[in-house]
Amino acid sequence: MKIPFYKYQGAGNDFVLIDNRDLAIDHHNPAMIARLCDRRFGIGGDGIMFLQSKEGYDFEMVYYNADGQPSSMCGNGGRCIVAFAKFLGVIDTETEFLAVDGPHYAKISVSGDWVSLHMIDVDTVSRDADDYVINTGSPHYIQKATGLADKDVYADGYAIRNNDTYKAKGINVNFVEPMDEGYFVRTFERGVEDETYACGTGVTAVALAMAVENGKTGALTTPIKVLGGNLNIRFNYDGKVFNDIYLEGPAVQVFAGEVEI
Repeated sequence: MKIPFYKYQGAGNDFVLIDNRDLAIDHHNPAMIARLCDRRFGIGGDGIMFLQSKEGYDFEMVYYNADGQPSSMCGNGGRCIVAFAKFLGVIDTETEFLAVDGPHYAKISVSGDWVSLHMIDVDTVSRDADDYVINTGSPHYIQKATGLADKDVYADGYAIRNNDTYKAKGINVNFVEPMDEGYFVRTFERGVEDETYACGTGVTAVALAMAVENGKTGALTTPIKVLGGNLNIRFNYDGKVFNDIYLEGPAVQVFAGEVEI
């Protein structure tokens, strides 16, 4: 059967969005998901999301990575599905929705192209030698870098993601370098198994790690540049727990169409 789909991007992180409120699509099909996300034989995307009805919430976000497997939380995906929900008329400018890591609040601009997404609290920051490991809904490895624009992020990220410590469950690998008032970040994502133009949970993890690195507490705002544009992270940190964490940035519908499944 043919189904309608929509393509969204958030700072270059691109996703296929499908309205599945009628539950007409059985998406527990890794081969189908991988084909739809394939950039040569399908629509193409870093992942795919199904917007579904959920009692007690405006909607549920069901997310799969491009390899066809269910994924942990995707921050930019969360922002894009909020924009999609507004486009469908499911929400207006505020929402409470359910994702794999729990409930999320989000606010979207009247124009519908800027989304502030509330992320889960974080109370654990681990170290791996000089690097950081933080779970912001998805697990992230953060390593400081110099000359990041010229770094072989695929090779270096692949090596960390597949080392003895992380190979079994996988981890997203972020490289960070100071830039202006914030940071430049490049990310190798598990599930995509390649560098992506942006990673929402990744830049969030970087912002938190850099607060620890620099001994900063209180209400903080961290602008971050990624290959696909600019994102902003704001949060409170009391030296032990990060809360009121918001991932903010653009979420834009790129095109729409129909696809055979």
